[in-house]
Amino acid sequence: MQRKRQNTDQDGLYERHDSPYYWASFVDASGKRVRRSTGIRRSIEGRREADALLAKWKLEAHRQRQWDELPTHSFDDLMLEYLKATAGERRSESTVHMHVRRLRLSFAGATIEQLRAAEITVYIRRRKGEGVSNSTINRELEVLSAAIAYAVREWEWPITNPVPGRMLKEPEGRLRWITRDEATNLIGAAKAQPKAPHLAPLIVLALHTGMRRGELLGLEWNRVDLNEGLIYLEARHTKAAKRRAVPVNAVAREALLNRAHWREEQCPTTSWVFSDLDGSRIGSVKRSFATACRNAGIADFRFHDLRHTCAAWLVQLGVPLMDVRDVLGHSTVKMTERYAHLSPAQTRAAVSVLEAGESRLSHVEVGEGG
Repeated sequence: MQRKRQNTDQDGLYERHDSPYYWASFVDASGKRVRRSTGIRRSIEGRREADALLAKWKLEAHRQRQWDELPTHSFDDLMLEYLKATAGERRSESTVHMHVRRLRLSFAGATIEQLRAAEITVYIRRRKGEGVSNSTINRELEVLSAAIAYAVREWEWPITNPVPGRMLKEPEGRLRWITRDEATNLIGAAKAQPKAPHLAPLIVLALHTGMRRGELLGLEWNRVDLNEGLIYLEARHTKAAKRRAVPVNAVAREALLNRAHWREEQCPTTSWVFSDLDGSRIGSVKRSFATACRNAGIADFRFHDLRHTCAAWLVQLGVPLMDVRDVLGHSTVKMTERYAHLSPAQTRAAVSVLEAGESRLSHVEVGEGG
């Protein structure tokens, strides 16, 4: 049956086969027809909400056309529509919502069009006074900046973004890593935990791929290609929201084969690489990992430090920082530069050129004033 073509040359809502949202068609203040996503998913309740949003857009266009009245948007309008339009696109929804709640304490009721650098400065001063770290303040402001940028790009809101250029300086991130001997002891301690047969191969994979805990625990078998020696991560699986292929070396391959054999014997229907006996995804290894660290005599070590260890080993073996960046999936090489000091070979080679002049210097007489 041929689908009836929807008329988007008239005011109203319509649906697109390539989008789960209602779309709106209306004439803006300049007389130009606009076709815009409402960001509201299709449903009976969503239809009413989308109708109300379209009516709001049309009223704003009418007022601007008749009285040159520019539309205004509140902080709550911005955040509500932004979170709704980008739902499911972020890895840490709960964290973003927490940042929005913090921002709302300062900006609720504020008009976005009137938001200026002074308000951002006041916000920073207030949060610092509450003892909040620079990095946390930056993460909160990043959410505000992202929402404003989205509104400008996707909805053509005539607003300015006061956040860029006002981010605070952050201290260098934590860098804790272990030696290969310590890693061997840690894996041995993990193997000694019969109730956590997944822990040792999980640690091995973290050490030899540099993958994050969430990327590993969320790994499905259909994204593991043992023939090609690759693990595939889609944008929704990564912190940087960019897909990447993670190479699997021989040691990591053995860890994956270990899990494949366990799956075949214990739970052949599960789709997760790291699953419980009932096939469900393992959600946390915090307790078992802490036990393994304690039994291995390794203090002040977190699961994420396995990723640091992978990077440290690579740099110490002379792998270029650009390649380390690609393995870890860093968005910029600047994040990888924190490991540069672990490879003194380059600086050692640089200062060694001074040795060439040593013999000549030894023949130079140095006067009293020298």
